[in-house]
Amino acid sequence: MPRDAIILGAGVAGLSTAVFLQREGWKVTLLDPLGPAGGASFGNAGLLSPDTVIPAAMPGMWRKVPGWLRDPLGPLTIRPAYLPKLSPWLARWLGETRLARVEANAAALHALHAPALEVWRELLGETGFRGLMRQSGQVQLWEGSGGPGALETTLRARHGIRAEALGPDDLRQLFPGISREVTRGLLVPGNGHTVSPARAVHSLAEQVLAEGGVILPQKALKLIPREGGGWSVLANTGMHAAEALVVAGGAWSAELLAPLGIRLPLETERGYHAHLPNPSIELRVPILHKSRGFGLTPMEDGLRAAGTVEFAGLRAPPDERRAAQLAQQAKRLFPDLEFGAPRFWFGQRPSFPDSLPVVGGVPGRPGLYLCFGHGHFGMTGGPPSGRMLAGAMAGRGMPAMDALSPTRFSGAVIA
Repeated sequence: MPRDAIILGAGVAGLSTAVFLQREGWKVTLLDPLGPAGGASFGNAGLLSPDTVIPAAMPGMWRKVPGWLRDPLGPLTIRPAYLPKLSPWLARWLGETRLARVEANAAALHALHAPALEVWRELLGETGFRGLMRQSGQVQLWEGSGGPGALETTLRARHGIRAEALGPDDLRQLFPGISREVTRGLLVPGNGHTVSPARAVHSLAEQVLAEGGVILPQKALKLIPREGGGWSVLANTGMHAAEALVVAGGAWSAELLAPLGIRLPLETERGYHAHLPNPSIELRVPILHKSRGFGLTPMEDGLRAAGTVEFAGLRAPPDERRAAQLAQQAKRLFPDLEFGAPRFWFGQRPSFPDSLPVVGGVPGRPGLYLCFGHGHFGMTGGPPSGRMLAGAMAGRGMPAMDALSPTRFSGAVIA
């Protein structure tokens, strides 16, 4: 008799978990009020970064924060009314800038991210992978005297990541028409991107359905442990029960878990994108503009300028000016760039202070599993997380999950 599971969230993490559980012989039902790829899995920058090991919290990073905050449309903003609630998370984030924590977090990111392209190929098959994924590398850019720090260089070398420094002439050849303000670059050839995050995630949903899974457009309202084992989920238009429950609801996961006494330091790093149709330039390699905090990715229907971080909570209304500013940043990077009317998007990145997700079971809550908090790396870390979690639920040991345990946060409340 197959085992059964309910998965809350039909983004890249939830759907990847579903596919791998089905391949283990499980029956799967997914609940998501927005349907597949309805949130951050739709609007992200599409970057695939197996060779990314640098966490967001780095030594000295705090010194840049005041300058960022002075610009209301800069790469980071905190709405003043939200600061009291955000402060404990920020304190934990500062703690993660210690060298020992940075080195540990980088090692965990490497273990999680390194197989990302392999796992996507396993999920999509060779034909699907070739149609959606590009292994063309990524280029980081800086203006003025900016550049990768010594610690970043050391961490890349420690984990065997190739990176090639690019000077002004290299950048002009690779990106004709790029602004003269850009003076340095770094090519990471092992990274890549998808030409359509939404289509990639919808492909996972199609696989779940083709293998007998069920995806329902329902909102989970309460998680209820059942006497004798298993879980029930009270949703807005139904009640569901299964032996196992996987919470993969992104930034909304913490609210679902809090009534069970499970409190984790999850925040939402609200992000925006401006999709630029019919661009006048052809971009062959995605760009991460480190000096200005945004990325520019070539996709099948235009260029996507995405990025910035806004802390304002789950329910504050979006500020569309931040998306419009991304379109202007793209124009500043390529002064001759022309494009059609931009399309704006806003979404919620679920983030922990150490840049790592939680993946694994909850002590004291048999049958309850977590898979969320991938921050800026959902398209990279979501599929490997799903594969690891499915393996653990099938009874296999998954050592790489140890660093992703929900119990890793000191002072966090678990059951």
